[in-house]
Amino acid sequence: MLKKALVYLLFATLALVLTAAVAVYLIVKLALAPGRDEWPARIQAGPVAIDVGVPTAIRLATSSWFAPWLAGRTLDTAHGPVQFGWNAATETLDIRCAPCSATVPALGKAPIRLDSLRATVRRDAGVLSGILEASPPARPMPVAGRSDDGILRGRWTGRLSQQALHIDIHVPETPIARWYGALAPELAELQRARISGTLALNAQVALPAGTFALQPRIAEFTVDGLGTETLANARTSCGAPSRLGSESWLARAVIAAEDQRFFSHPGYDMAELSASLEINQKASKAERGGSTLSQQLAKMLVTGAEQSADRKLRELLYAVEMEQTLGKARILQLYLDNAPWGAQICGAEAAARTYFKRGARNLEPAQAVWLAAMLNNPAAAVRKWQQDGNINLERAKWVAEGVRGISKPQRDALLRNVAAAHFAPP
Repeated sequence: MLKKALVYLLFATLALVLTAAVAVYLIVKLALAPGRDEWPARIQAGPVAIDVGVPTAIRLATSSWFAPWLAGRTLDTAHGPVQFGWNAATETLDIRCAPCSATVPALGKAPIRLDSLRATVRRDAGVLSGILEASPPARPMPVAGRSDDGILRGRWTGRLSQQALHIDIHVPETPIARWYGALAPELAELQRARISGTLALNAQVALPAGTFALQPRIAEFTVDGLGTETLANARTSCGAPSRLGSESWLARAVIAAEDQRFFSHPGYDMAELSASLEINQKASKAERGGSTLSQQLAKMLVTGAEQSADRKLRELLYAVEMEQTLGKARILQLYLDNAPWGAQICGAEAAARTYFKRGARNLEPAQAVWLAAMLNNPAAAVRKWQQDGNINLERAKWVAEGVRGISKPQRDALLRNVAAAHFAPP
């Protein structure tokens, strides 16, 4: 009899727990269900998936009656484990993702990884605000010239509507070494590079669209200790050097095609980088690189072509130092002598002799423009040339328009010759 009573009590308790769980599930599902035209998302909690309205969930998570329940809890997300805290005195939600990662297609295929990303959130009606902190590992690789705690700090505000969240981020002038220590602490270059200068950043992020805009401000950025001065006497592995001066037709055309502000930037071009980020966000794949000739040279000679934010950050360090150790003329010569021109051909001299049966110094202006126009995608240009007898003529015309240091009659003649060009396929 006692056994039957215990069994009955056990089943009654299980039924009560199950009923309560179902009730809670239904309440949460109904309370958080996305309204009409509300920004929706799906939250997975073990085997249970719930469709929620994101603005409703944000308002709930930042409310003084619900947020304390979140404190101390951890949510596993696609970006990493997220832990919640609550400051009752300031009615501020504390969110920490550690470790944290996210893939930003405009910055490469490999995810950006942070040891710890912390954000505080305080809501006043539809306005959100708080701080952002990105922390380096507990035992970071030493960064030359850095003596602070290495934490990257900024503030943010957000405007919440039923359809979207628009975020503005401001990071004040911060040592560039600290940015590297927080965003890419594993880079071997940080053990020996002495990095000076500051970077301030304003950014705007739109969710759920995932679009963003950046307005960086860099001051007094210098790098030394990477040894790029040894490249002053470097020899190309692409055959005979071209020995082209900056006034040659090919050098002018390459600058027009790849880096029109080459002679005025310090190794990086913030205007071009911002434009490339904007264009690449609208495309299904990266269509505009934003890299200067100095950065491209660093990729050819040092960093390789891996599509990752870390590679771009390494590339930037080498480009800035090369501007200081080599100067513009040598950087341009090295670029021309090492640039890939498709079909396993590299270097201007090899390209000119392979495609036009003459040395790079003796190229006709239209031939120089043709070669320069191939550089954004040499393999594809060679295939099109072999199949259609032509390359992308619109790009070739755009390059011709950008050639500097020529008169209007010379430009008009160049455009006519490029439009009429029909060179024998290789």
